[in-house]
Amino acid sequence: MKYLFIALAAALLFIPFIGAVHLFDWDEVNFAEAAREMIVSGNYTQVQIDFRAFWEKPPLFIWLQVLSMKIFGINEFAARFPNAIIGIATLVSFFAIGKKLVDEKFAWWWTLVYAGSWLPHFYFKSGIIDPTFNLFIFLSIYFAYRINWGTKPMRMAMLSGAMLGLAVLTKGPAAVIICVLCLLAYWIWNKFRIGIKVVHLLLISAFAAIIPLSWFGYEIISHGWWFVNEFLVYQVRLFSTPDAGHGGSFFYHWIVLLIGCFPASIFLVAAFRGRKGGQSVYTGENMELKDLKRWMWVLFWVVLILFSIVETKIVHYSSLCYFPLSFLAALYVYRLAEGKFSLRKWHVGLLIGIGCLLGILIAALPLVGLYAKELIPHIGDKFARANLEAVVPWHFAETGFGLFYVLAVIIGGVLLLRGKVRNGLLTLFFSSMFLIQVTMAHFVPKVELYSQNAAIEYFKQFAGKDVYVYPLNYHSYAHLFYAQKQPAPNVGQYDKEWLLNGAVDKPVYFICRINHKDKYIHHPNLELTGEKNGFVFFRRK
Repeated sequence: MKYLFIALAAALLFIPFIGAVHLFDWDEVNFAEAAREMIVSGNYTQVQIDFRAFWEKPPLFIWLQVLSMKIFGINEFAARFPNAIIGIATLVSFFAIGKKLVDEKFAWWWTLVYAGSWLPHFYFKSGIIDPTFNLFIFLSIYFAYRINWGTKPMRMAMLSGAMLGLAVLTKGPAAVIICVLCLLAYWIWNKFRIGIKVVHLLLISAFAAIIPLSWFGYEIISHGWWFVNEFLVYQVRLFSTPDAGHGGSFFYHWIVLLIGCFPASIFLVAAFRGRKGGQSVYTGENMELKDLKRWMWVLFWVVLILFSIVETKIVHYSSLCYFPLSFLAALYVYRLAEGKFSLRKWHVGLLIGIGCLLGILIAALPLVGLYAKELIPHIGDKFARANLEAVVPWHFAETGFGLFYVLAVIIGGVLLLRGKVRNGLLTLFFSSMFLIQVTMAHFVPKVELYSQNAAIEYFKQFAGKDVYVYPLNYHSYAHLFYAQKQPAPNVGQYDKEWLLNGAVDKPVYFICRINHKDKYIHHPNLELTGEKNGFVFFRRK
């Protein structure tokens, strides 16, 4: 019954409001469009974008979206529904593992810590690949760890390999790189001792290879080696050069995890630094739990350092850290709630500081909308200024949500300082869960009205019409998904110059951002049809 309760509670957390806002460019629309094109084309073995082979991602997550769209239709809810199910599976898995290794109290704390932290929770309401990929990687490492402690090591090796194979089929060879690095790091940290034998490694490798090779092999047989070659070249480029303008500093993901995984991240900091009387804060642990803790630290640092080194910096690249982060933070929270030790004052200060910062930012959103006209003259970017011209209904009362969170965090921190630990922890995590729901249902749709809504509504008016729609000078997948583009035999549709100047065979509509308006306003073949919130619309004469 407890597992059913967790599943139902997770469903209530992750499923509501997932269709309340348009899919966001690029990633969400990218994957949803690949699923839509599978349905439209009937080609379920090859990932396509714009009805051309798309070799950047394998198809497993796309297949899950296809199944969801077959049930719920081609829409935002269906695109995000698979991750909601993955979220349910994740919390149930946490409870089962936590109960097995520690006890039921720890299992409850682990599920609460994960569900009550911002980005870990929020990502299960998204339509991106990473939550699904992360669960498979985590389970692969967990089953590998169980080889040394379980009664059926061969079965654990097979399960570890199967999970790794599913991860590869979800996002590609990055899964293998991460797992191999974790294995090597654990081996070194454990003074070159490991319970995984050669026969286990062979089983893991075999089962990890069977699943993706069943698809890769089909691709090679059907379309030759070019797909595999392009796929590998892309992976190398992704790790070696900034992609799509997403560069950043080495400490980019460190900051993302500290703020984005609040409040769990604060307890991870406390776990890393925490000492009491020179003794480990994790006293009383059995060897099995200590070993898993070592694996989780390894996973955390491998992912964090790997993607800090990688030139491309995107928020969700470090999302695999959420799993070990939540486990280690929950273990600290569990000991804290048991009264084994107390938080240091600077930990509580950091907790209150970051929590208040998040609350103030949320409280400021309505104020930005209400005073947009006063802010616009002080913004240098033309596109951002035009975004703020969107008509969005705001009220002063909406600042109350952010102020409520500030108050809740302060109360939680004070309770922790006064020794009322359980009350303080519950206040922090439940108030976070509440505000995440408010943010997704109330604030995100309003923010989207500023960012991309004008473009999405422009694309949607062409759905079902036999026209070309093309974005100029910015990359997007939204025109494909929301204009419901159909496959066409004319290859010229992929050529911007042909659409602008060639002998087109049907009406052509263009969109660009206001920054590039001057470049096209005097084009002899274009007619300005309108502009809205930073987007400019043209029609081919």
